[in-house]
Amino acid sequence: MPVTAAAADLREPNAHGADADVLRRQDPEIADVLAGEGRRQADSLQLIAAENFVSPAVLAALGSPLANKYAEGYPGARYHGGCEYADAAERIAVQRATALFGAEHANVQAHSGSSAVLAAYAALLRPGDTVLAMGLAHGGHLTHGSPANFSGRWFDFVPYGVDAESGLIDHEQVRVLAHEHRPKAIVCGSISYPRHIDYAAFREIADEVGACLIADAAHPMGLVAGGSAPSPVPYADVVCATTHKVLRGPRGGMLLCGGELAERIDRAVSPFTQGGAQMHTIAAKAVALGEAASPGFAAYTRQVVANARALAAALARAGLLITTGGTDTHLITADPAPLGVDGRTARARLAAAGIVLDTCALPYGDGRGIRLGTAAVTTQGMGAADMERIAALFTAALRDDPDAAGKARAEVRELVGRYPPYRG
Repeated sequence: MPVTAAAADLREPNAHGADADVLRRQDPEIADVLAGEGRRQADSLQLIAAENFVSPAVLAALGSPLANKYAEGYPGARYHGGCEYADAAERIAVQRATALFGAEHANVQAHSGSSAVLAAYAALLRPGDTVLAMGLAHGGHLTHGSPANFSGRWFDFVPYGVDAESGLIDHEQVRVLAHEHRPKAIVCGSISYPRHIDYAAFREIADEVGACLIADAAHPMGLVAGGSAPSPVPYADVVCATTHKVLRGPRGGMLLCGGELAERIDRAVSPFTQGGAQMHTIAAKAVALGEAASPGFAAYTRQVVANARALAAALARAGLLITTGGTDTHLITADPAPLGVDGRTARARLAAAGIVLDTCALPYGDGRGIRLGTAAVTTQGMGAADMERIAALFTAALRDDPDAAGKARAEVRELVGRYPPYRG
């Protein structure tokens, strides 16, 4: 397949050679680590659904002099002097976020998706409040009520799930639970749900019980930016997102909301849950948001979804059980049990073959499945024919054959060698 314009932009020569030379001279031990990671990313199939390859421009912003700047507070109201350029970077990022997603307000300071969710809870809830969210076994995130997380310790979470037969969200169960428990907030979003969320249905249920609606859109937000997934912005009181994954920016978080909640959200981020902003990351977010507004990025997101559907179908033909029968997004979850392996064994065998992905909970039973995504390989320029080959590599690597991993590893190297994430 021809490389899309968006992918080609990311594969231009990387201008960090001089910086690498400086690091090599001063700290060869860390230089070796970074070089090794670069080789690992280029030498294996990156199918972790939450990862992608950022552009050289995003990398340049991350390594910019803004890394030196302390800028606690917000543009025009900092606690430190010398923030004129930090203010400019943050204002650009906010303007690009609101324009891209059609939101009245954006906060781009959240350090991560979890930080964004924490800020949303802090703005809308009080400790002890009841929250309805997807159960962890059904695809909920740690911030959706895990007892190991602040969310499960500070709030009373009631879990909803997916239908046992279809694997789709059971909206009637959500409605019944909402009327029974009268939550202060309902959270819609998942780390392993491959279908589009029906935000309008969640908004309707939230209104019936007087609850706030929080959309945790960390995974689909890049698809939303490219017009390949429905937007939660018109329906949710607060949208929490990450700027990496399909959005292809630096690792970080973001919140979107209406003007009436703007001050509460900003105060919940800083000073309530965070101190100084990471201005180099915010500048990199601005770069990524600018890239996401381009026609090339829209084409990229369409290819991401097409690749995910092609890969899901090929894996199903190979014998894996694909949850919900397919995908609408970049994300695929599957049970490899029909091939005689569980999720953890599958991940280990695939890793030995250079195929990198995650395990995930399966909604019913104690087994674990596998979770993978097509954002990174699409950035590299791969297409439908490559998805067929990846599925064949899966089945080869999963065989209980001591030579299978080595043979598959050689084929993986040959495949990724044709699609380097960075050149130069």
